[in-house]
Amino acid sequence: MTQFLQVLSAISWRSILDIAIVTFVFYKAIVLIRGTRAEQLVKGFAVLLIATVVSRELELSAFDWILGNLMTLGIVAIPVVFQPELRRALETLGRGKIFTRSSHLYGEADFDLMLEEIIKAIQVLVKKRIGALIIVERETGLNELIETGIVIDGRVSAELLINIFIPRSPLHDGALIIRGNRIMAAGCYLPLTENPNLSKELGTRHRAALGVSEQSDAVSIIVSEETGVVSLTNNGKLTRYLDDKTLKQILINLCKPPSTTINFWQWRG
Repeated sequence: MTQFLQVLSAISWRSILDIAIVTFVFYKAIVLIRGTRAEQLVKGFAVLLIATVVSRELELSAFDWILGNLMTLGIVAIPVVFQPELRRALETLGRGKIFTRSSHLYGEADFDLMLEEIIKAIQVLVKKRIGALIIVERETGLNELIETGIVIDGRVSAELLINIFIPRSPLHDGALIIRGNRIMAAGCYLPLTENPNLSKELGTRHRAALGVSEQSDAVSIIVSEETGVVSLTNNGKLTRYLDDKTLKQILINLCKPPSTTINFWQWRG
């Protein structure tokens, strides 16, 4: 106890202030990258760092040499890889919004209702041959894409989805992004795929849907304006000619949050 008090007495107010500032900076950095692709990249760098420490403790010379060179290359590549996030952080600092709080919540309980609304909207869009591009966000955040469109932040409903994609409406040309059970933005610009083997009959919507699925784990739903065909992209792969039942099952498999409820008999067991 005496040693503990001696340590506390040796800590000056400057040290406390220093620790508080560093903690705050790290916290704001985490907030800024959360919900973006940089979050996954940071996790990758963390795994490499842990592997480097373990390899040195176990004296794995060859493995440690490989990891050391990868870490050096990674440090050089950081400004290139994180260029969008660094620009976003500086813009946020310049706008004076560094102290704002943001949080992303996924409504697990509302997933089934959200899915039913999407399916109902797609049925109407297909019947009326209205083109649409709906992006469902998963683990990889899409904040940088949301910022390219018009923010809506409204609850998902079939009526709202249909009205957004009505031809000649202000938001019909572009992608609509859903996070949890809310429509975050519409009229968003997406990166186009660079796949040279893609069929020439596929238009910009399909190329944009493939592009975002290549750069994230998002699921894209496309309704063709010309044919009314419903397609889905995931992990850089395109699946076409989907009916309502198949589309619903795929979305459940890919997007439905894992159940956290335990029934009485499982609890007793």
